[in-house]
Amino acid sequence: MSTNKYIATPKRTKEILTKYKFFFKKSLGQNFIIDANILENIINHTGINKDSGVIEIGPGIGALTEQLGRHAKNVLAFEIDQRLIPILEDSLDQYDNIRFIHQDILQADVKTSIKDNFNDDQDVHIVANLPYYITTPILTKLLQENLPVESITVMIQKEVAERMAAKPSTKSYGSLTIAIQYYTTAEVVMHVPKRVFMPQPNVDSAVLKLTIREKPPVYVADENYFFSMVQACFSQRRKTLRNNLTNYLSSEYDKETISTMLDNIGINGMRRGESLTMEEFATLANSFYQAKHN
Repeated sequence: MSTNKYIATPKRTKEILTKYKFFFKKSLGQNFIIDANILENIINHTGINKDSGVIEIGPGIGALTEQLGRHAKNVLAFEIDQRLIPILEDSLDQYDNIRFIHQDILQADVKTSIKDNFNDDQDVHIVANLPYYITTPILTKLLQENLPVESITVMIQKEVAERMAAKPSTKSYGSLTIAIQYYTTAEVVMHVPKRVFMPQPNVDSAVLKLTIREKPPVYVADENYFFSMVQACFSQRRKTLRNNLTNYLSSEYDKETISTMLDNIGINGMRRGESLTMEEFATLANSFYQAKHN
């Protein structure tokens, strides 16, 4: 099939939108990709092959789905917009290895869907062009559910991708960075200009590849406590660790006690959250957690 026949061209996209009288819903953050070369490039970064299973989130009119169907063994696509299901089934009817589910991914039992649709020995990947407004809740859900997947490759807002893949002591580094990198290794693999979307979004995008870790890179005594302490350390970025923790733990400790506790684990309370590595955050959280439970 020549690239001119693919869904991901301006001409084909317009034809499909006209045929079905489809209009974009701003509330769903719908932006369809109209460049097949971009999609081919994304798929080259995912690590999928002819034996892979793929979960896609938000297939839209099927531009990325079509390419996934060509490269993977089978594809399961979750679409929240009921209007798109008949369009997808019609436009991609020649692909018998693609299945659509009309469901909000945030409500879906993804683990059971994987079990029901893929073989036990199959490598499974998640690939998606995610709506900007709901990127973080979706990724948080997928990572916390401990799914049997090898990677998650998503096209998201460039700024958010850079935050998720950031290094310590940079402007982009924050609590979101720690949350993502606790579960995965994160890498921005390509940038995507806004002109390859219809309609054009206001910002540029990036493709973020998250490779699932077999286990987190640090030991934490309690994950919820660890993440809440990380968030507290970034709650006001310009403030020192000591000040942020004093605000957060005001019902438990005074500023002097917090300074002493930080000194005892070798972390200077005058530092800011963005300067701490994940290992230092783990040390900090574990120390305060143990003090709380002694």
